[in-house]
Amino acid sequence: MLAGISRAAASELIEGGRVEAEGKPVSRRERLAAGVILSFPEPSSPVGLQPDESVPFTVSYEDEWIAIVDKPAGVVVHPGAGRDTGTLAAGVLARWPEVRGVGETDRWGVVHRLDRETSGLLLIAKEVPVLDDLQAAIASREVSRRYYALVHGRLSMTTGTIDAPIGRDPSRATRMAVVVEGRPARTHYTLKSAWGDRVSLLDISLETGRTHQIRVHLASIGHPVFDDRAYGKGGAKSGAGRLWLHAHHLELDHPVTGARVIVDSPLPPELSRSLEALGEPDFGPDDG
Repeated sequence: MLAGISRAAASELIEGGRVEAEGKPVSRRERLAAGVILSFPEPSSPVGLQPDESVPFTVSYEDEWIAIVDKPAGVVVHPGAGRDTGTLAAGVLARWPEVRGVGETDRWGVVHRLDRETSGLLLIAKEVPVLDDLQAAIASREVSRRYYALVHGRLSMTTGTIDAPIGRDPSRATRMAVVVEGRPARTHYTLKSAWGDRVSLLDISLETGRTHQIRVHLASIGHPVFDDRAYGKGGAKSGAGRLWLHAHHLELDHPVTGARVIVDSPLPPELSRSLEALGEPDFGPDDG
């Protein structure tokens, strides 16, 4: 742990490439020699997470133990490097004050995360045992998380799995990459629609949950997500004006009742419009 900083805050700083040893960013798995001096910025939000009624999100499912929220693109899930206010975590705290103290500081109740520009479904836990159970269920692959992604090019197979380790990009500390020493990562995809050899719509499920996993994996096989400023390529845009990635499906056994919970999120209007602008696909659901 960095002196005077919580484990969560330290992790966020390291992930953001803001912890340096002798002028170079360090990674979470890097072993440093004794006596090496670390430099890092001081936390900018000492008062901790504060409720914020203004944060936009939709409640897709709720009971006394859990909630499933639909996050719009552009909303950061929790405070971190460069963002202290206006986060989904602050909005969740305003909606459900009882989540205070459930989980890590500054992300109370939040079971998993989505990138800022990714829209869609997220799990919220209202009690500590429920949070523990849900995170264990995700780790043991008992929670189905599916995403729609519009990608460049046409995939050669209608279904497939990308199995490649992901870690910090050695050339750019703020990005992730497929690297030999990275953590195991597996992404499964199904081709839903295609427009010539230019554009493909994929239905994606995650077996693991690494930072930027979908974006890194798709870019690594030459089919980056449209409008991905970090991992994409120049040229054609989707017309959506944002990263074309949406978490559309969550399915799990309720951690308390055991009932099957299934929630789907419709495509946001800007993503629907961009699909309509493409016209009729030459490969669709009936062609599989």
